[in-house]
Amino acid sequence: MDFTEIYKQSGNLASFSPGAHFILNVVENTLIVRRTDTLQITRTWTITTPSSTASILSNSKSIPSNSGVSPEGWISHAGWSCDSEYLLAASAKKGIVEVFKLRDENWNARIEAGVEGLLKAEWAPDGRHILCFSQWGLRVTIWSLITGNATYIQFPIHPDRGYAFRSDSRYFILAERHRSKDAMGVYDTTDCYKLVRHFPVPTSNLSSLALSPTGNHIAVWEGVLEYKLHILSLAGDVQGTFSPKPNPGFGVRNAAWHPTGMFLAVAGWDDKIHILDGLTWSAAATLELSSKIPAGATLWREPSNWLETTQGRGFLSYERLQGPQTISLQRTDPTKPNPKSGAVQLEWNKTGTLLLVRFENCPTVVHLYDFPASSDPFVPRLRCVFQHSKPVLHAQWNPVRKGSLALCIGSGSIYTWSDEWIGENGVEEDMAECIGVPANTKFETRSIKWAPDGKGLVLLDKEVFCCAFEVEDDAES
Repeated sequence: MDFTEIYKQSGNLASFSPGAHFILNVVENTLIVRRTDTLQITRTWTITTPSSTASILSNSKSIPSNSGVSPEGWISHAGWSCDSEYLLAASAKKGIVEVFKLRDENWNARIEAGVEGLLKAEWAPDGRHILCFSQWGLRVTIWSLITGNATYIQFPIHPDRGYAFRSDSRYFILAERHRSKDAMGVYDTTDCYKLVRHFPVPTSNLSSLALSPTGNHIAVWEGVLEYKLHILSLAGDVQGTFSPKPNPGFGVRNAAWHPTGMFLAVAGWDDKIHILDGLTWSAAATLELSSKIPAGATLWREPSNWLETTQGRGFLSYERLQGPQTISLQRTDPTKPNPKSGAVQLEWNKTGTLLLVRFENCPTVVHLYDFPASSDPFVPRLRCVFQHSKPVLHAQWNPVRKGSLALCIGSGSIYTWSDEWIGENGVEEDMAECIGVPANTKFETRSIKWAPDGKGLVLLDKEVFCCAFEVEDDAES
């Protein structure tokens, strides 16, 4: 991999444009756009001060930073529209959202939240509407860049995990709470977010929802005190309910749909993953965390002190261990609140042939489970395990290639795995590598983001970032 220089950023706000031709990053109250090929700055915008009304509403005092800008005026949310034509930058504490146009540096639109405040702002999938979630769960406001009009929807439950758009962007599904009861609203995005369906949900305290890739089913589940998951249609009909026997005592922690929508992976706080099939909504298979790694799986272990040996400027393969192996698991006390157990991440690869799992009671380890093709018997198995010297902070599949994974552990490196390596006999085989980030200053990779084309990565530290790009062969380039 080739690495760029290190640049300043704040708020972990740095990302590729949807076409991967530009990179945006934020430095305090300034939005910066760079070209991907040269990393040269092409555009910069600065968030202006809010109106006198907004200033009165946010009258809290704060200490200015070294640049003279108060941290409360910093950009808290930023993002690209789907066609890379527009960018938004929001300051939640100041209650303002600024919209800029990439091809016209002087064009500008502005949203001021008002007395309800601003918790979060993001683009709708069409790139011409902006969703603004207010504080205290009062409402979500959808602003149109085309008409300048706003649509208001009251009482959303969770601004971070209580809504979804169907894959074709036609419908917006929002979890709401009316008169102390959970409900679901379905809104038509092509008709000014007009309400199409509104129905009660069979949960007493909805924790989250997940919309299937086909857009036909919604999975909703209870809070941490009850392990119960319901499958609903977009019309509000209950298609199935899953609750394992015996009851593990805690609720659902994560759920992830298979890319085809035929399966749903459900994980609680009990270190078990139930794979539900899309016909009966019962468990077709159950995966369980164990300290013992079977003989058929591979243990990839990070070499000890490899960063010191290579001085952080090279790459080294993981140690590959075959045969039965063991890993250490942390003991958890279920009587204490927020036990460190269960799956903190469930993520399918692009084709649904691999499932990535991170368990909280073995934070240095990542598990990969192999899923058979549709023509083979449905018997998922543990394919490989990655073991590291420090807890894994972030892991993410390549958005384009089915067998490419990147992860980081808060050190001066990144870690990659691929099943596309061509061996000496011309057959594809697995390869796992540790890659040092050649920085002149201290750099610890705490988060990673793939480029939409799968050919590059943004590596984020607390206050700086850099990019990494795959080296292409001369024939390809």
